[in-house]
Amino acid sequence: MYILGISCFYHDSAAALIKDGEIVAACQEERFTRKRHDQSFPSNAARYCLREAGITIKDVSYVAFYDKPFIKFERILETYLAYAPSGIRSFIKAIPLWIKKKLWMKEMIREELGYDGVMLFPEHHESHAASAFFPSPYKEAAVLTMDGVGEWTTASFGVGEGNTLSLKSEIRFPHSLGLLYSAFTYYTGFKVNSGEYKVMGLAPYGKPAYKDLILNELMDLKEDGSFRLNMKYFNYCAGLTMTSDKFHKLFGGDPRKRESKITAREMDLAASIQYATEEVLIRIARHIHKITGKKYLVLAGGVALNCVANGRIIRETPFKEIWIQPAAGDAGAALGAALFVWYQYLGNVRTADDKNDSMKASLVGPHYSDEEIEKVLKEKDAPYTKLTNAEICEKTADLLATEKVIGWFEGRMEFGPRALGARSIIGDARSAGMQETMNLKIKFRESFRPFAPSVLEEKASEYFELDIKSPYMLLVAPVREAKRRAMTKSEEALFGIDKLNVARSDIPAVTHVDYSARVQTVSEKSNPLYYGMIKKFYEKYGSPVIINTSFNVRGEPIVESPEDAYRCFMRTDMDYLVMGNIMLDKKCQKQTGKDKDWLKEFELD
Repeated sequence: MYILGISCFYHDSAAALIKDGEIVAACQEERFTRKRHDQSFPSNAARYCLREAGITIKDVSYVAFYDKPFIKFERILETYLAYAPSGIRSFIKAIPLWIKKKLWMKEMIREELGYDGVMLFPEHHESHAASAFFPSPYKEAAVLTMDGVGEWTTASFGVGEGNTLSLKSEIRFPHSLGLLYSAFTYYTGFKVNSGEYKVMGLAPYGKPAYKDLILNELMDLKEDGSFRLNMKYFNYCAGLTMTSDKFHKLFGGDPRKRESKITAREMDLAASIQYATEEVLIRIARHIHKITGKKYLVLAGGVALNCVANGRIIRETPFKEIWIQPAAGDAGAALGAALFVWYQYLGNVRTADDKNDSMKASLVGPHYSDEEIEKVLKEKDAPYTKLTNAEICEKTADLLATEKVIGWFEGRMEFGPRALGARSIIGDARSAGMQETMNLKIKFRESFRPFAPSVLEEKASEYFELDIKSPYMLLVAPVREAKRRAMTKSEEALFGIDKLNVARSDIPAVTHVDYSARVQTVSEKSNPLYYGMIKKFYEKYGSPVIINTSFNVRGEPIVESPEDAYRCFMRTDMDYLVMGNIMLDKKCQKQTGKDKDWLKEFELD
């Protein structure tokens, strides 16, 4: 039995296909349209999923949509009525789209996909919860979902046991930790629904000087982690912005203009909202453990992408382990909706061993053969060398050791926002200058942004204070003391972005200014070629850690096809490109095409 899951019309639209409960394919629409965080109906992603399975839409038994549009519309109408007439501008902008398109999801699925079968509509947070529990390794676990808002729910917790989910408690709109974090994303000058991770990355540069204002004035936080927001400070219920004039007065000024200079104030604001977010999540996690008594916790929803908070949950709460859906945001809810139908609605048996998840390392996207890659390169008259797998691993390791930056395009694309060794840009983590080089010359993004390490799974605990697997790059852990470098007094006195240029450890390019790192552990079983390359680098040069960042530039989605990869390679200062068993040397290409005007194609966020 095939079940197709769909999510769309908010951000990160996606489609996911399962066969008898097994994940066949899943992908975000943005990868095909090249429009970052594309929210449109995922026609391309759905067609890819069907193509991957070798079926047509007539072979699909159920289509599951990730929320209930009519209930969401009810919430929007009730909210506007409650704030009328102040929200009339926002109302006029939003309602026509609902009337013309968003309410008619069944008709749209029929029109876009040609589907006439059964359609089901789990609630938004049921889809998130299903995406967290059903693919997890655990026979039973506590479940936590948190995001901006679904229909009415903004957070929920419950229990997953066997093939059933039971959500026990919730927080409802307008009280939302996700929207609170997004309010600070907006206020610090970043784009809502895409810049939240920048706030998280900026936080270690500042001090939580505003934490008491947030915890005492913006919210009423209880010991169990439940809370209510003081809505006079926010504008998202009826306005076109996230924050109100009262918010701006409380924090001493208007929001930072996008692309303007980041000051100490923004750093302190980022540190403060990150502190408050972690405090809420720690309290909630402890409460959930107390109520459920479960050993394991699974998480989904956009807030679950806050990997700094996730690291604290595993270190500071009684849970033995946590597992986070790698596509924790709305994209993953497409998969959750499909799995919800298979297990919860149809009652099929679920097997789990408390050790291995069923996400297939999240490598469930499109893939290309060497023949397909060569066809693209021949059309572009691009010189290349063909190598064996062993040669790819050794040659790449040698190039990394000489501080070359390499585009790595191998196997099936990752599902979710993180590059996990299929569509990655890689470098030597031991290089003190590599972070700045990759940020400014390859990614064209802010210099403060940290890079993540990929580390051989069996070596991770030697470099990081992490004793569990982190295959999806969703846990932040401290670099071990033995790998750190002592700071001089003058270095310790540095402030803000000036901290960036100080080498803090044996792997400075992936060590953030607070000695933390967002760790990806790599196993031979889940990604053998990527593992083999890192292992060769370790055998020859003594380091089991490399830099891994997503294969894209700022404002662009992660590359999907060989064409995308070649274009990104040629328009940046990457030195080499590896696709399948093919390697390209930038020096041998006929033209470099480094005209940065091409970035205007993408909306910078």
